[in-house]
Amino acid sequence: MADIHKLAEMFKKLDDQLVSCMRCGMCQAVCPLFQETGRETDVTRGKLALLGGLAAQLLQDPEGVNEILNRCLLCGTCQANCPSGVQVMDIFLEARAILTGYFGLSPVKKAIFRGMLSNPKLFNLLTSMGSTFQGIFTRKVDDLLGSSCARFNAPVVADRHFNSLATKPLRKITGQLDTPAGAGGKRVAFFPGCVVDKMFPQVGQAVIKILNKKGVGIFLPAGQACCGIPVLTSGDRQTFDSLIEMNLKLFTAQNFDYLVTPCASCTATIKELWPHFYGGNRELIPSIVSLGEKTRDITEFLADLCPVSEHQPSGVADDAITYHDPCHLKNSLGITVQPRTLIKATGRTFIEMTEAGKCCGCGGSFNVAHYELSKRIGNRKADNIVSSGAKTVATSCPACMMQMTDMLSRRDKGIKVKHVVELYADSLE
Repeated sequence: MADIHKLAEMFKKLDDQLVSCMRCGMCQAVCPLFQETGRETDVTRGKLALLGGLAAQLLQDPEGVNEILNRCLLCGTCQANCPSGVQVMDIFLEARAILTGYFGLSPVKKAIFRGMLSNPKLFNLLTSMGSTFQGIFTRKVDDLLGSSCARFNAPVVADRHFNSLATKPLRKITGQLDTPAGAGGKRVAFFPGCVVDKMFPQVGQAVIKILNKKGVGIFLPAGQACCGIPVLTSGDRQTFDSLIEMNLKLFTAQNFDYLVTPCASCTATIKELWPHFYGGNRELIPSIVSLGEKTRDITEFLADLCPVSEHQPSGVADDAITYHDPCHLKNSLGITVQPRTLIKATGRTFIEMTEAGKCCGCGGSFNVAHYELSKRIGNRKADNIVSSGAKTVATSCPACMMQMTDMLSRRDKGIKVKHVVELYADSLE
């Protein structure tokens, strides 16, 4: 293991960003994790203080820093509300990469990231096998939400209510697509993302249905890889770079006006994190930047660039929809109006829930490592959904869909969890 002084030297490059924090406490007021624990080390101000201490060689516990730094949802609420404009997400992601370089990846993460995610064919094969045999190990608990739980007590799965793998993934339902621009005059590349492909293919089908009805050409290449957000948040910059290069090769093979995705995390990653954190072949950077500039969340693309007409609400309470803002859309990209525009265009009653923009508690790997905390934050979201009186909660992020399904499945309130594009596609019948 490298000397602690070498680790501290690596952190010095973050000094300029760390000193921008005024310790004002605004992050404390908005952090969903601090709201549950009340621990200073769980809030951004405390984490930045620890990093600053390490950089100055005042801290002799890098393992403790690593653990504290990973107790974070990376929801971006602190950054979005920081009066000093501290780029918190950049600091945390850089720090995680430095610490991962120091400690190395765990054997489990190395197997998942470098053995599976970096090999899309193997990843697809393993998930297809999992889909075939999952019934042996799981049982349905809620037909309305499509949630299951484990038949046997197992690590990681715990007492979760989870969405099963799709019987048939999107890639096998649609195959490759390469259609020209139609009456809409636009052509898009379609990046479904791993969760939509393997768990929510109906979301991908809804996107394709809408684009076809709008006369938008679609380029959907086979062999797409993960966007890289799981590996980047774990500090694995090597795999992150390789995933970018795989996807870039696919999407630079054709011309299109925009790249669209129904996954908020994928949108933010391709648009903002690919250009900022890619550390490979410098000659590829202009193409990465160009692709990021073309990238749009599907709700943003449809509401801003395709004709959408709002309808008078039905006024039927049993038909009402509420909306949860995914952190990567609201905090990272400032997208809040467009999903609501599409919901209102369905003609169904829209009800704004309390704390619609507060994190649902998923946080990707945070949900795996700190499930009890994730569940406490998620239950607050579920309380607000139920209190809204809506019979459907919509969102624009597959990970948020999974988290809300888990929380609502335990309550038996008859509330559906849907992606915004599913609801909009149904209204176009």
